[in-house]
Amino acid sequence: MSRFPYFNRSNTVHTAYSKPPQISYVLDRSGSLSDISDDSAKSKSSSNSSSMRGRMVKKICGLFETQSKSSSIAKSATEESVQSSKAKQGNSKLMKVDSDLGTPFRLPDADDRVVVYFTSLRGVRRTFEDCSAVRMILKGFRIWIDERDVSMDAEYRKELQCALGEKNVTLPQVFVRGKYIGGADVIRHLFEVGELGKILEGFPKTKPGFVCESCADLRFAPCWHCSGSRKVFDEDEGLLKRCLECNENGLIRCPNCCS
Repeated sequence: MSRFPYFNRSNTVHTAYSKPPQISYVLDRSGSLSDISDDSAKSKSSSNSSSMRGRMVKKICGLFETQSKSSSIAKSATEESVQSSKAKQGNSKLMKVDSDLGTPFRLPDADDRVVVYFTSLRGVRRTFEDCSAVRMILKGFRIWIDERDVSMDAEYRKELQCALGEKNVTLPQVFVRGKYIGGADVIRHLFEVGELGKILEGFPKTKPGFVCESCADLRFAPCWHCSGSRKVFDEDEGLLKRCLECNENGLIRCPNCCS
């Protein structure tokens, strides 16, 4: 035996030689053309589908645009209807103002002036803004306004309650020639439609920048008897008594403005 068993011929295996199979390559032209046609058809179908999608998108966008246009038209129509209803309400209020039956509330001793009841306190923001707006509108006509601040004198509030016949009254309130006109909403509407100037015709005009020299248009001044302390000394009794000349705030009405 051989020293190396790997070279033993008895262990060798003789395999039959086999030729590799021959593969025939045949070019199938019909298949390639059909594939190309199929690809072109697919591309055409995809392009057609994309164009169809584009058309559908345009249609949908058009629908939304028409809906938005219709909604805007409807919105404008509702706004016009609201404005017309407000105008009708304002006209009805104006008719009430013009007729004597529509203004049953009258203010005595005010036939020659425009009286405004308001407040200068800022506790309620809406009320303060309405009072400021009405005062500015009336001052724009350059006529003298009898402004009565209910926060400075409680007698003004009592006067307004007696004139309107109500305990709970809102501010501001306007009277022209003793006739009751209304509050902030009515004055704004009359000013917007141009009727407020007609109502205020006949009042004398004031000079531009006119300011009262006595009170600086505050309508009040400190009491001359008690200097605003609301107390006076009674020499006969030797006691301090309540001053009868001023109001609860130690103020008196300006003699030039409130005469």
